[in-house]
Formats: sequence, C-alpha cells, structure tokens
Amino acid sequence: MAYEILLADYHNPAHAEALATLLAAYSADPMGGGEALPEAHCLRAAQALADFGNAFTVLAFAAEGENREPVALANCLVSFSTFSLKPLINIHDFFVASHCRGTGLASRLLDEVAREAGARGCTKLTLEVLNNNVPAKKLYSRFGFAPYELSPGAGAAEFWQMYLT
Repeated sequence: MAYEILLADYHNPAHAEALATLLAAYSADPMGGGEALPEAHCLRAAQALADFGNAFTVLAFAAEGENREPVALANCLVSFSTFSLKPLINIHDFFVASHCRGTGLASRLLDEVAREAGARGCTKLTLEVLNNNVPAKKLYSRFGFAPYELSPGAGAAEFWQMYLT
C-alpha cells in the first residue's frame, strides 16, 4: 500500500476532517485512553491547534487508486529548551491505525516530524510513551529516543500532570 505523508493545513477541510477522524481513533485505542473523545471535540481540534499557533500535525493517508484513507498522525507542539536556548518539538499525540502497524509507516511519520523540527531549528524531539506500550518503545528506541535523564545519579525523569480545568 502506498502512503502519502504531509504537513497538515489546519484550514484545509480535508486535513481537518482527517485530524478529527484520527484523533477519535487514537483516543479510542487502549494506548490513547480507550474511550473516543466526543465527535464535536475532535472536529474542533484543527481550529484549536491553528489558534494555538505553536503546533503542527503530520498526517498520513493510505492511497489506493482514487481513495485516500487517513491512517496516521503526529500532533506536535513547539516548546523551548533553556539548556540549549533553542526550540524543541514535543510529539503530543502519535497514532498509526492498527491495520497499518508493522509497515514502516510509523518510522516514516517520525522521519517527517524530525525533518520539520530540523527545518525549524529545533534542538530535540520529546514524547511521552506508556510503560506498557512495548511496540512503541521499541520503535522510539530504534529511532534514537531514550528515557530522559539529566544525570545518571538523578535517575530517569517521569511525566506528571495536574489538571486545572
């Protein structure tokens, strides 16, 4: 199967619809929470990311003839490293449809994220991965990701959260 990988244009209705479809699928996946976000929420995602301004999304479509099916996404947020004094990219959401896993598509998606981050002068990529998501951890390790550790004696960093609303 052929895949088309591109940077989403949040104002393109086809891209916004693909983002909504994939965000719903990701949230319904056990590694995305196991419960689909409401459709209205997903349909607002492209505009919300556009309004936020410090984001980009990489989409992948499976192309067979005239048919294009959205099959993967990486929602990326721009942040800043005070240690390197350069921007960085956090891959906030990363999802490949189950029927496309194991095809190399995830690596191609990461390649595109890394290319875009490099074009933006970023120092690094960051992401969160669930402890039990062994296939994702293997992929990320092969790509060059490792648990964040500032110094060996301090141990690996953990990702924590506190809800405000």
